[in-house]
Amino acid sequence: MIRKAFRFTGAVQGVGFRYRAQYAANGCRVTGWVKNEWDGSVIMEAQGTEEQINEMLKLINEGSYIRIDRMEYHEIPLDEKERGFHVR
Repeated sequence: MIRKAFRFTGAVQGVGFRYRAQYAANGCRVTGWVKNEWDGSVIMEAQGTEEQINEMLKLINEGSYIRIDRMEYHEIPLDEKERGFHVR
């Protein structure tokens, strides 16, 4: 299990990104959360296996109106008590 913090820029607000992320995360059994930022970016924390997180990212990127221009990420400590994936 790993946990990653992400920051996405591009056409990521107002296009269903957060709800697409929640749908993809639930389907891939990834926990965490996703949130819009004031600068037009979206931040997300995702926890699961490397394969689960990669599959979730692939599904997010297949969204009709979503265009990710840049994705930054780094590993962070696990949250052992977290359950589910939430839109904030």
